[in-house]
Amino acid sequence: MSSLDATHSALRLTRIAQARRALLLERGALPDDSIAPWIERSWQRCLSLGLAPQEPVAFDLISRQRVRQTEDANQRLVRSARPILEQLGRAIANTRYFAILTNAEGVVVDVDGAIDRSDRRADNITRIGTDLSESSVGTTAIGAALCEQQVVWLHRGEHFFSATSHYSCAGAPLFGPDGACIGMLDLTGIDAPERSELRHMVSQSAQKIENALLLAQRHRLLLRLNWPGATLGSEADGLLCVDADGWITGANQTARQMVPNLPRPGTSGVHLSEVFGVAYEMLFDGLHRPGSALDIPLWSGLRLQVLPLAGSREAMPAQTAMLPRSPAGPGLALKDVEMTLIHRAVAQARGNVAEAARALGISRATVYRKLARPK
Repeated sequence: MSSLDATHSALRLTRIAQARRALLLERGALPDDSIAPWIERSWQRCLSLGLAPQEPVAFDLISRQRVRQTEDANQRLVRSARPILEQLGRAIANTRYFAILTNAEGVVVDVDGAIDRSDRRADNITRIGTDLSESSVGTTAIGAALCEQQVVWLHRGEHFFSATSHYSCAGAPLFGPDGACIGMLDLTGIDAPERSELRHMVSQSAQKIENALLLAQRHRLLLRLNWPGATLGSEADGLLCVDADGWITGANQTARQMVPNLPRPGTSGVHLSEVFGVAYEMLFDGLHRPGSALDIPLWSGLRLQVLPLAGSREAMPAQTAMLPRSPAGPGLALKDVEMTLIHRAVAQARGNVAEAARALGISRATVYRKLARPK
C-alpha cells in the first residue's frame, strides 16, 4: 500500500470511529459526511431493536428443519447462482474475500471462494443456515442490502457490532422474475484492505444471477431490449419473458428500468399490448427474421430496440376448458360453440374479461383475440 493510500485509509477509519462514538455511544448528531445515510438508517434500526454495539454476536444457525425447508425453497436460486459464484470465487481468490449467497431473510444458502475454516470469523458466517439478517447480526452488507434493496459497500467499523468490525463487505440484493427481492449476494473479507471496487463486481454478478433465474423459467418468447444505438446481445440488455398468448411472465431489473408498469408481486398480469405500441403478434413474427432487431415504440412515445428470440424451453400448455355439447343444436360448428361459451362466460362475469378467462381456463389475451375476430 502506498503512503497516500495508507493516509486515506487511516482518515477513513478515523471518520468511521467518530461516527460510531457520536451516534452509537453518545447518541448525538453525526459529523457531516462521516458515513453514508443508509448506514445511519441501519444503525438506527439496530438501536430501535434494543441492540447494543458492545454485545457479543452469536451467529446463530436456524433449526435443522428450517434449514431443510430453506434449501428446498431456494433450490432454483442456488442452482442458477452456482456458476456465477464459482466465477466469483476464482476472481477474488487472492484478495482474502469470499462470496456468500443468502435468501430473502438473510439466511446463508451457498458460499464460494477461499474460506479459511480455521478462522472462526470466517467459519461463523459461511455455514449453510446461519442467520445473517440485520436483526441477528446488526449492520452488515447482507442485512443492509436486503433492507435498503440497493448495492452497498461496508468497511470495518461501519458494521454495527464491534465484534463484526473485522469484516469488509460488498452486497447486492437479488430480484426474481416477478420483481420480488429473493435474496442477496455478498463479498466479504476479514482484516482485508478496503476494495470498494468490489461493489461494482457484486452488482454485475447479481445481475448475472437474476438473468439466469429469469431464463430458467418456461417461456415461449424472449425479448432483448435496449435503447437505439446500443448493441443488443450483452448483459446490459433488458430481458422480458413472454408466454404464447403475449403475457409477460418475467423481467430483469434492467427491463424494469426501461419499461414502466411491468408486473410486480401482487399486481395483475401485463400484456405486451399494454407495453408496446404495436400488435403483439409482430414480436412473435420477428422470430422469422433471426438476428434482426425491431424498432418498437413504447406507449410513452420513447422507442426501443427489441430482439425477439425463441424461448429456451417450450411453454407449459395452457389449460383448456372442456367443451360441452353444443348449446345451440347439433349442427353448430366447433368454433361457434367456442364463441358461444366465451360470450356466455363474459356475460356471466358482467363484462369482466379477466374473470371470464379464469373461468374458461384460458388467457385474457385469448379471450380478447377471439372476441375481436370478425363474425
